[in-house]
Amino acid sequence: MEIKDADKKRLLENLVLSNAPHIRDTQSVPLMMWLVVLSLMPATIFSCYLYGLYVALVIAVSISSAIVSEIIMQYLLKQPITVNDGSAVITGLLLAMNLPPHVPLWIPAVGSAFAIIIVKQLFGGLGYNIFNPALAGRAFLLASWPVEMTTLWHRFPNGYVIAQNPIFNAAMPQQLIDSISGATPLGALKEGPKLLQELSLQAQPLYDFLFSKAMIKSLFIGNIGGCIGETSALFLLLGALFLLWKKIITWHIPLSYIATVAAFMGIYYYFKGVPNLPYAILFHVLSGGLILGAFFMATDMVTTPVTKTGMIIFGIGCGVLASIIRLWGGYPEGVSYSILVMNGITPLIDKLTRPKVFGT
Repeated sequence: MEIKDADKKRLLENLVLSNAPHIRDTQSVPLMMWLVVLSLMPATIFSCYLYGLYVALVIAVSISSAIVSEIIMQYLLKQPITVNDGSAVITGLLLAMNLPPHVPLWIPAVGSAFAIIIVKQLFGGLGYNIFNPALAGRAFLLASWPVEMTTLWHRFPNGYVIAQNPIFNAAMPQQLIDSISGATPLGALKEGPKLLQELSLQAQPLYDFLFSKAMIKSLFIGNIGGCIGETSALFLLLGALFLLWKKIITWHIPLSYIATVAAFMGIYYYFKGVPNLPYAILFHVLSGGLILGAFFMATDMVTTPVTKTGMIIFGIGCGVLASIIRLWGGYPEGVSYSILVMNGITPLIDKLTRPKVFGT
């Protein structure tokens, strides 16, 4: 069939040759960043309501420090000022959500500055950083000022930290109640068995309290003590569903991460003989920073694998490391360190899961 000159001209006009990427989307990087910020608003607002307006000040200082640090560094490095892309805001917000509610304001200021200057800009800026800046900032703060990072929890009107209205088991000795009431749920699980062992008592009453329907409900709704961003699994999951709906993130890392923690804890407590096994698993899934980390930090597109297989390997690695740290490490929580370690392994995962080149 003969092609007319007009048709040939139209075909040539529509044939565009260019460098990769060849798959384009209407969602820009700034749009995705601000959508992530929007997805975190329900949990952020709830934290301010639960812990008081001082939390809003901590968040504001953390975000402001991140923005100012980015502007200064880009100016000094003679780079375009790109602070309006929202990436610095996300770093400051996520760092704040990983802090205790009553830290002094210099803590988020220093942490955000470290995250932006050292972890992000000195590595080349957005898209070049090896580690998640917010988590690296938290790790820096935890190593430098461990007292401020592990003791300044919010106390509810009854004086307890662990939950707003905890229902203590009658079989628990008063010394144990006094010890765990001032700790976060994961902190209570970490320190409680040690105290019971010193008292030559069984740990079952503690497990009955922590792995109970009332505690699971508190963890899910969010009237518990802990970091600013780990208060409510419900509001975090609402934000995560929004990101999944907008296709900002995929299910591969969060599901493999959370499923690995659930499986690991299920096996551990099964052989430990804990009778309320489903609640023990749910306790570990809903407590600490697992939901926040799995959906909002482990899915960082810069520091995680690009292939679906690589994402699943990344999530499994995070789950194993977080579980090991929770059960046998020095800290009650291991989400931050698990993600940072796997960030360092991401280039190797990408290399091992590289898809076969078409035609070879």
